[in-house]
Parts: sequence; structure tokens; C-alpha cells
Amino acid sequence: FQYLKRFDQQCDLDMFWYEAHSVEGSPAECLQLFLLHCGIVDPSWAELRNFTWFLNIQLRDCEASVFCNPDFVQDTLKGF
Repeated sequence: FQYLKRFDQQCDLDMFWYEAHSVEGSPAECLQLFLLHCGIVDPSWAELRNFTWFLNIQLRDCEASVFCNPDFVQDTLKGF
């Protein structure tokens, strides 16, 4: 949710890191963003769960990758 919210606000995601146990927004806002970005017109709960699970894994791997670390790559992969 934190990434999607900042993406919609056109923030620079290269410098953002997920903050564990931090709470932002309301459950309704979270659901609205998931529905907006999941890519399915009328998703089931299972499809929403799969979308959030996949997105979470991808973002976690991205944060753990040295190639996505702005301190390591500097500005060579801006916006990647």
C-alpha cells in the first residue's frame, strides 16, 4: 500500500523503503488502491490476495537487491 500510494502521488520511489509495522491510510483507501492497480475489472478476494502477495514479494526482493540500492547504483538506473 505504501508503494502504491506514493506511486499515485508521483513520488520518487527510488528513495523510498517500506517501514515495517507503520500504518498509513485507512482500510478503505488501501482496498481502493488495490482495486485500481490489480488489473482486473471485478476481482475476487483471491485475485486481490494474489496481487498483493506477488507485489509484496517483488517489492521485498527489490529492496533487498544491491542493484536497486540508490547508494550503490547512484543515478545510473534512475527510475528503474
